[in-house]
Amino acid sequence: MAFNWPVFLTRARTAVIFVAVMAAGLLLGKWSFLALFTLIHFGAWYEYQQLMGKIYPGYRDITPFHRFGVMFAGWCMMLFATSDQWNIIDLPLSSIGFWFGLILLFVLPMIELLFTRHLDLKNVWISLGGLVYISLSLSLMIHLRSGTLWMDAAQPDSLSTGLAKYVGFLTPILIIISIWINDTMAYIVGSLIGKTPLSSISPKKTWEGTIGGIILSVAVMSLVGWYANAEWRHYLFISLIAAITGTFGDLFESKLKRMSGVKDSGTFMPGHGGFLDRFDSLLFAIPFVWLYAILFM
Repeated sequence: MAFNWPVFLTRARTAVIFVAVMAAGLLLGKWSFLALFTLIHFGAWYEYQQLMGKIYPGYRDITPFHRFGVMFAGWCMMLFATSDQWNIIDLPLSSIGFWFGLILLFVLPMIELLFTRHLDLKNVWISLGGLVYISLSLSLMIHLRSGTLWMDAAQPDSLSTGLAKYVGFLTPILIIISIWINDTMAYIVGSLIGKTPLSSISPKKTWEGTIGGIILSVAVMSLVGWYANAEWRHYLFISLIAAITGTFGDLFESKLKRMSGVKDSGTFMPGHGGFLDRFDSLLFAIPFVWLYAILFM
């Protein structure tokens, strides 16, 4: 088969832009971080609603207020997850998220009851599922970035705050890099020696590739932590958790696509699919890494 240069160049250009946007969002500061994951949040929600509309046609009939109201309710969850250091004119974002979220909590059901001719509870459950799958996960990512998990009252305020900011800045990056390494190594190992299908949901995935990706992701991240003279065991466990749960996230999104009869969740990134195609692993990995951080970091 001849090498398809136009497809390769399209994928390469998209990949370069994608990496640049991700790097800017992760590294420039907390506001760029929030902007990046706000974009991911609304993009993922749009594609989720499109997929669910194909799986369950009744979901296409939800009112515009329901369609967009649930997205903004999820975004309020993200704002609520910020710390008190994220302020707009001395007003904490967490407070803005709380009060607007509380308003939507009361207004959304009332509007749904008043203006929907036939209230389908399945539509409500689908939207609640999206809040858990997308909004809650990204809210926990914002909470990780805020650094409030690692405040130590026993240390001086300046030292505690500095440590919290450092760890809060680093942890989301470790999750993302771990998933990227796992995905890349799983593809390479699977292409070279993969023979045993992992699941009928995604026939191209193999056990050899999956296990190889996990092992190499953990090995690389542990070595990075060790050479950086950091708490390398945290690098080990974060990469292990992200790689394993990320694989389940990939399978889950593949199942949604198969049920809806589409190849990609969207076309936002030419040659690479949509938001859910790029962040399906991340959405599953974040809650488990957050739990690890709560318990052990």
